[in-house]
This record gives sequence, C-alpha cells and structure tokens, in this order.
Amino acid sequence: MPKLVLFDIDGTLVLTGGAGLRAMNRACAEVVGTPAGLSAAAPTEALNGIPVAGRTDWIILHDTLARMGIALDGELLGRIRERYVTHLRDEILQPGKGFNGTLPGVGDLLDALQPRDDVFLGLLTGNFKDGARIKLERFDLWRYFRCGAYGDDAPDRNALVPVALERANACGLPAIEPDDVIVVGDTPHDVACAHAVGAVAVGVATGGFTADELRACGASVVFDTLEDVEGFDRLLGVRP
Repeated sequence: MPKLVLFDIDGTLVLTGGAGLRAMNRACAEVVGTPAGLSAAAPTEALNGIPVAGRTDWIILHDTLARMGIALDGELLGRIRERYVTHLRDEILQPGKGFNGTLPGVGDLLDALQPRDDVFLGLLTGNFKDGARIKLERFDLWRYFRCGAYGDDAPDRNALVPVALERANACGLPAIEPDDVIVVGDTPHDVACAHAVGAVAVGVATGGFTADELRACGASVVFDTLEDVEGFDRLLGVRP
C-alpha cells in the first residue's frame, strides 16, 4: 500500500526567524488593538505568553483574543487572517532572530521521496493555508506538496489528519488504512494528532523539543534531523 506522509512546517521543514509571530502580532494590533496593560507602542507583546508551538493559527488567535475579552467569530477570524497574510509576505523577507531557512536534510529527503510511486507527500500544519504557502515558497518547498490540511480547517490539530487524507484521496491517493499515514513533526501536538486517528507519529528534534521528549510523548520513531534519508527509507519499507 502507498504511504501518505504528512509534514509539519515550522520546526520540521523550516524556521523563519519569528516571521509568523511578528506578522500575527501586527495583524492583531491592527484589527483589534492592543490588550489592556500592554504598551500601544509595542504590539509585539500581544501574543506574549500564548503557547504557539504545534498549535493551529486559529486556536492561537482564539486564546489571544479571549485574554482581551474578545470573541473570535468567523468574520473577525477572516479579517485578522487577511492582515496576517499581508504582513507575513513582508516579515518572511526579514532576517529575524535565530535560524532562518530550510532545516538540515529537508531538501534531500523531499527529493528522495517525491519520485517514489509508493509515497504521497502532503502537509499537516497549524498554519493558515496562505501562510503555509508563503513560508514554503520562500524556501522553494511548496512545489513538493500536492495538498494538505491547515489551520483554516479546524481549531483542533487532532481533526486535521482526516482532512488531509480526504484531500489526498481526491488528488489520486487510493484508499489506505490509518497506519499507512505517517505524520512528521517536531512537537507533542504533532504526535497527538497522529495518535488521534491511529496514524504513525514520527518526531524530528529540530524544533523546541528534544528527541527524548518526543519519544516520551509517544512518537514511534524519532530523528535528530531529517538528514537521515536512509532511516526514513527504512521507515517506509521496500520500494515496489
């Protein structure tokens, strides 16, 4: 049976030097203003203390606005998302802080997987779809993925694997069992969303969590980086 391999983005494929966080803070400040008690001159404080790693943009915004006493409805979500995407196009070009680029081994691994007729590559990310595209196109990675599930699709990341599978089926992937779906990510949330549907959770310790932490939360396989193309090949099994 073919395998559906779903990749997370931030901390798994790329790091963007905080571009997404800066763009989200700018969007929130622009659309809803500055939270009480924070400086209007420092809109970057808006998301301070809100957990972001491995969570969907939707739920990050929900929690940010809830702290401000604002309910996030569909209309407000759309307005903030539109401003976020606009700001992200600018922020993605800035150097930012920390590493900014494709993570080790990613290009070689995707080059190795893309030609295989027993592998279907997709995305599973908390990023809004337009944000995911901006981040991946910046590093010439968007072209590897035919479809995916995104932070627009549900606030709960655990709901995203079925969405990604349905879209992959619509793009030509035959019907497969849940254990033929592999979710690759750098956080416990990636592991949890795989477990939620019986998929295989693969951790990669290139984000904010160590290999031991990813094993402890239930990842079936953990790579220090995605440079281990042979190890990934063994995970997928023999080529047909």
